[in-house]
Amino acid sequence: MNAVWKFLILAVCLYIGVTALIYFRQSSLIYFPSVAGRDLTATPQQIGLRFEDVELVTEDEVRLHGWFVPSDNARGTLLFLHGNAGNISHRLDSIAIFNRMGLNVFIFDYRGYGQSEGQVTETGTYHDAEAAWSYLIQTRGLDANKIIVFGRSLGSSIAAWLASQYRPAALILESSFSSVPSMAQRLYPFLPVKWLAKFSYDTRQYVSNIACPLLVVHSKNDEIIPYTEGRLVFEAAPADKQFLDIRGGHNDGFIVTGQAYTDGLSRFIDRWMDGQ
Repeated sequence: MNAVWKFLILAVCLYIGVTALIYFRQSSLIYFPSVAGRDLTATPQQIGLRFEDVELVTEDEVRLHGWFVPSDNARGTLLFLHGNAGNISHRLDSIAIFNRMGLNVFIFDYRGYGQSEGQVTETGTYHDAEAAWSYLIQTRGLDANKIIVFGRSLGSSIAAWLASQYRPAALILESSFSSVPSMAQRLYPFLPVKWLAKFSYDTRQYVSNIACPLLVVHSKNDEIIPYTEGRLVFEAAPADKQFLDIRGGHNDGFIVTGQAYTDGLSRFIDRWMDGQ
């Protein structure tokens, strides 16, 4: 009997320990600014594209760094909100794809990422996105009807939040999740994540409040964010929406899918940029 009690006590202590570890280390489980280093490893110039270094100052006075990559005879501008690892220099493949579609690309690093100052937080990422939007509208004088907001992975939730506050021409969410608690429940089904979660990133709620067309892109082979999460986001959005199935993993799906990916995005973008 003593052995049984010892086992139960050990199990309870282990459970409490794991719970405490998850609770106090949530930020490091969500944000990975240093996975590939904070230094910029390349610039658009190295793939033959002109670019401008941009400095943003957020509402709470954090300085951010970004790139504005112009396209000749651009028909619109894409605001790129990247995922939770690395920095803007690791997104050159995507920048090139959108540039070939005739879009200017504005991409920036969240606070705590790349050359941006500060420490990343959920509220902070929303401030960062808002500063980027204000830069395009106020500093560059662009028309909101010619701006597409694009978010990948973590950036999809931030992009959805931004589109729920303002009205871009369209919203594209790639490899998106419905919320942090939903993802955490999948990863740690044995923990009371609804009570533990300090982060929300409630993408489903945000897309339910958008007033622009939506394209959701997701791979059934995504090994990090399940395909079901992308479908939940899609189902929560208003009627003016499309879903694009791709293949490949979480980080390389857009590359593995190749022409079918670019064709799918092009059809959606053509419709809203050219008024079709």
